[in-house]
Amino acid sequence: MQLRHDWTKEEILEIYNKPMMDLLYEAATIHREFHDPNKVQVSTLLSIKTGGCPEDCGYCPQAARYHTDIEGNDLMSVNQVKAQALRAKASGSSRVCMGAAWRNVKDGPEFDQVLEMVRTINKLDMEVCCTLGMITENQALRLAEAGLYAYNHNLDSSEEYYKEIISTRDFKDRLATIDNVRKTNVTVCSGGIIGMGESVDDRAGMLLALARLNPQPESVPINALVAVEGTPLEDQKTVEIWEMIRMVATTRIVMPLTQVRLSAGRTEMSREGQALCFFAGANSIFAGDKLLTTPNPDVNEDMKMFDALGLIPMKPFAKKSQPKTVEASDSEYVALGEKPKWTRPEHKIERNIEAASKRKSEA
Repeated sequence: MQLRHDWTKEEILEIYNKPMMDLLYEAATIHREFHDPNKVQVSTLLSIKTGGCPEDCGYCPQAARYHTDIEGNDLMSVNQVKAQALRAKASGSSRVCMGAAWRNVKDGPEFDQVLEMVRTINKLDMEVCCTLGMITENQALRLAEAGLYAYNHNLDSSEEYYKEIISTRDFKDRLATIDNVRKTNVTVCSGGIIGMGESVDDRAGMLLALARLNPQPESVPINALVAVEGTPLEDQKTVEIWEMIRMVATTRIVMPLTQVRLSAGRTEMSREGQALCFFAGANSIFAGDKLLTTPNPDVNEDMKMFDALGLIPMKPFAKKSQPKTVEASDSEYVALGEKPKWTRPEHKIERNIEAASKRKSEA
C-alpha cells in the first residue's frame, strides 16, 4: 500500500461508512502489513501540573473558569516524577506522557524543571512525551535536546467544529505548534476526541487534517469524550463502541504507519469492544487508573485483557531510536524569553459562557 497525503474528505467518509465487516477486514489487513498485530505500545499519562488552565475548552475539567471537582496542584518535583516513572516502568509501560495544564510554554524556572524531568525519564530508558500547550521552535529544540521522544498536541476536532468547542485559541495555532515540533527530531502525537456533538463529517475532517500532514503523526490518539460535571459538555451521551471501532479502523487505513492509540473513554468499553479496536488497528493504550483527571481502567485489568488476547507490551524505542540527552550545562539552546502572540479568537461559545457563569453564581 502506498502512503498518501492527498486524501479527500469524501474518500475518508466512504471508508468510515463501509459495512462494518468490510471495514474491519480492510483495516486489519493494512495493520498487519505495517505492524505486529500482537504488540501494543503502553503509555502512562502523568499530570505534572493540574488545574487552573486559562483556556475554555468545552470538554476539559482543568479549565479554571468551570466548576468541577478537580483538585489543582502546582508543578511536581523532578523526584516525584521519577518515582512515578519507575512505577510505570515496573507495570509494563514503555512511555511516560507528562501533561501540564498550560495554554503555552513560558520560558523560566518551571520549563527548566520540565526539561530536567525529560532528562531524568529518558535516562531510565523510557520514551518521554510531553503535552504542555503551544510551543515555539526554540522551546521545541530545547525539549529535543533534553531527550524528548514525542510531543502531543491534539487537533481535537475538525477545523470547522473546533470553533464550537474552543474560543481561546485558533485551530491554526495547533498546526503551528506541530510545525515547530517537526523542526526537531521529536515525533508528533496528535489526534482528537469524538462524542462532543460533532458530525461524522467533522470526524472525517479531523482525520483529513492529520492525514494530509507530511509526515503524518507517528501517534494518533482517538479519545471518546468523558463528560465531566461542570464542563459545557457534561450532558453529552457516551460514544457507542461501534463509533470508536469505525474511527480506529478509518484512522488505521488512512494513516497506516502511525500508532493508533485507544485513549480516553476505555472505562465505558467492554473487553470485547476493545478487542475489536485492537483488531481494527489500535496498537497503543494509556495504562493506569487515571488519564490526567478522568478515570481509566486499572493496569492489572489491562494486563488480564492482554493475556486473554495474547497481546504483548511493546518495548521502548521499537519504532525510533532513543534520543540522546544533553545536560543543561552543555545545552546549545537557551531560553530566549519569547512572548509569542498566539491567537485569541473573538467569537463566543454560548454553552462555554453558561458553564463559566454557573461557576460564578455558585461561588
